[in-house]
Amino acid sequence: MGKVLIIDDDPGFTALLSSYIHEICPLLKIEICNNPIAALALIKRGDNELILIDLEMPALDGMKIYKYATETGFEKSRIVILSGRDPSYLREFFPMGSCLAVLNKFEAKQKEVLGMILKSLQSKLCSVTAE
Repeated sequence: MGKVLIIDDDPGFTALLSSYIHEICPLLKIEICNNPIAALALIKRGDNELILIDLEMPALDGMKIYKYATETGFEKSRIVILSGRDPSYLREFFPMGSCLAVLNKFEAKQKEVLGMILKSLQSKLCSVTAE
């Protein structure tokens, strides 16, 4: 079944996000990486359906991880950028088409958008395995 890789240096946030994903999409497998440098190997492995990347992290920020993922062949349309930054700031660095979505981590409406993305992924994967 589909795997979602969450890359965020905040273990509390990743636990909360993972719980949310399991609640709304129980068929998706979640992999959490709180170390952005270790995340590079997980991306290179190439078995993720979707990657959620926090923009602000120490040692290696989300922009560098995003660039690494796309340079290794991961599709931009399967990357979601998460941040606590203002949406106008985020659109400057990630204009439309540069990734699937750029979402604020703390806004309820943004959580709903993430939920729709995840449910769509789960539905797509279920229909593929049923064929």
